[in-house]
Amino acid sequence: MKYSRYSTIIVGSGIAGLYAALKIEQQANLPDGILLLTKSKLGESNSRYAQGGMVAVLKENKADSTASHISDTIKAGAGLSDFNTVKFISEHSDTVVKDLLKFGVEFDRDENNNLCFTREAAHSVRRILHSGGDATGKMIEKALCRKVKENSNIDIYEEGTAVELLVNGKSECKGILVFNNFTHEYEAVYSPVVILATGGIGQLYKYTTNPAGATGDGLALAYNAGAVMQDMEFVQFHPTALAFDDDVNRFLISEAVRGEGAKLVDADGIEFMHKYDERKELAPRDIVTRANFNEMQEHSLDNVYLNATCIDKDVLFKRFPNIANKCLEHGIDISKDFIPVAPAAHYFMGGIKTNVEGETTIKGLFAIGEVSSTGLHGGNRLASNSLLECVVCAYETAEFLKKEPLVSPKQIDGEIKSIIDRYAEDDFDFEPVDVDALKAGLKDIMWTYCGILRSEKSLITALEKLEELKNKFPRQDKCLSKEEYEFKNMLIVAKIIVNSALNRKESRGAHYRLDYLNTNEECIHSHISKKDGELDFVK
Repeated sequence: MKYSRYSTIIVGSGIAGLYAALKIEQQANLPDGILLLTKSKLGESNSRYAQGGMVAVLKENKADSTASHISDTIKAGAGLSDFNTVKFISEHSDTVVKDLLKFGVEFDRDENNNLCFTREAAHSVRRILHSGGDATGKMIEKALCRKVKENSNIDIYEEGTAVELLVNGKSECKGILVFNNFTHEYEAVYSPVVILATGGIGQLYKYTTNPAGATGDGLALAYNAGAVMQDMEFVQFHPTALAFDDDVNRFLISEAVRGEGAKLVDADGIEFMHKYDERKELAPRDIVTRANFNEMQEHSLDNVYLNATCIDKDVLFKRFPNIANKCLEHGIDISKDFIPVAPAAHYFMGGIKTNVEGETTIKGLFAIGEVSSTGLHGGNRLASNSLLECVVCAYETAEFLKKEPLVSPKQIDGEIKSIIDRYAEDDFDFEPVDVDALKAGLKDIMWTYCGILRSEKSLITALEKLEELKNKFPRQDKCLSKEEYEFKNMLIVAKIIVNSALNRKESRGAHYRLDYLNTNEECIHSHISKKDGELDFVK
């Protein structure tokens, strides 16, 4: 087995991971450098698919204020957002956006070179920056990738899957075990700091806007290591994914299209959102998603429609070039035709419990971005707050680490040695399994029984069916491939989500229980951890 040492390991190459690498390199003393590990290619992540934009409460935007943004975030979060976290992230958005500009990130500007702001659902004012029209995530990621590649203190390890955290007997994280996707060899990488920036869980669901890699890997790593997980029942389903299956996901039709005036309609062009909420298309995502889902169920339809023909054609094509091109591939001219849309799993509000500096309940282990749960999003994420959380928390993690001695451990204890020994043994002779079939089965289970609408009966059925899948997967620790490790992680995270959903006996935000329609007066986070091999709800 190979061994190496770094001052910091970052797992994941989305915007959170890239920005953290650049900021830590700027600010911390790194005798052994930084390792940026990704299980695919650099930059392939959920961030790349973020279209609408990034919230920014900027001083030059006189119509906006942190008070307004805080209010909008907390309202959308269904009472579960942490005020201090929301306030901190909102107040630091101006600083971080100005810093991103220094790294070559460009946002769209008007003819006077002023930054352009758009509005999305549940925002009271225009405060969302965008880039490339509707390719914000891709453009930010492209700029940060370029800077990372130019930095000699950051080593990039592509096609490396993190399979287990190296946690010692004192519950301190001292590194990570990596599986090389090509050679199938293992490498122990030691470090005093491991930062998980592995993204979300969309691939646990049959319909999702997330790329193939969104399999909950970081969540499973942290859970297996004993970290506390928070609000794992809160999965956000986006109301408007293009209702065509393209490869492993569905193309997102940004909320910004509705922000510019598009309407949700049936096949005859009749609007229906007024039946569900006075804010209509600009209601919070959970409400719009359930409205679309209800219309589809009530009329036995595969989709509803988004009517963007009411938007000026020049504005439409300038603001949404990628959406226009994607729709055209399916024979849809968005200036003339209705866009067929349906809900799809989009974002995970739950995650590894952290503060804004990314600290988890395990010393030396940090988590930032979608894999974390800071309390910002509560029970229902406000549109475009995700990229803001990524960059502010990456920035704060770097600030925190510049005070820390980032010296890689010279010795390991018996706990870590036993982990390494399990993977070093050359006794693996299992027959391959049909991973694609197992993944498809899990996605069906989660969509049908733990999706937009839930009940005790459906959730218990989900657990029973997940257990049946587990019995078809004869792996404990070592797996034969990246895909098998992904399925192993998906199974772990799916069971945590279902158990957490069972435990929350109310409807709140994106968690909607048909057997508990009311929202409880007491508003509490749910916490879950691994204890003696089983799920343990932490009070």
